[in-house]
Amino acid sequence: MAKEQKDLKETITKLFKLLEIDGKFEIKEGEDLIEITLDAKDSGMIIGYHGDTLDSLQLILALCLSKKREKFKRVSIEVGDYKKNRSEWLKNLALQTKERVISENKEIQLYDLKAWERRVIHLMLQDDQEVVSESSGEGKDRVLVVKPRG
Repeated sequence: MAKEQKDLKETITKLFKLLEIDGKFEIKEGEDLIEITLDAKDSGMIIGYHGDTLDSLQLILALCLSKKREKFKRVSIEVGDYKKNRSEWLKNLALQTKERVISENKEIQLYDLKAWERRVIHLMLQDDQEVVSESSGEGKDRVLVVKPRG
């Protein structure tokens, strides 16, 4: 396990150096997820438009690591509190959407959400007694639907 941790740190360091990402990072590795907290001054550049650059960086790093380890693990990078802040915004969106669904008594679709963002909303509403959430569609056309329960 110590060798895996060393390889993990070296791979991250090499990739960040190649991409000229200057900053310190911490790693927390779980069963199927590697979480990296990055403290960098160019966080906006790393995050990119709507988090697209960050998503790409996470995927590239996950693929590099899976090639070395022969096992795929998702990689999540937190930089500049982007995901923390986005999660809070998504939880508020879930509550606002719930209120609209209840007051209008009809389903509401939320578009242009990434898989992890849909998951935040699903988890927020999963035990709700008044509304239910589900995803429908495929690929870029996937939407999250919130509708009255029952």
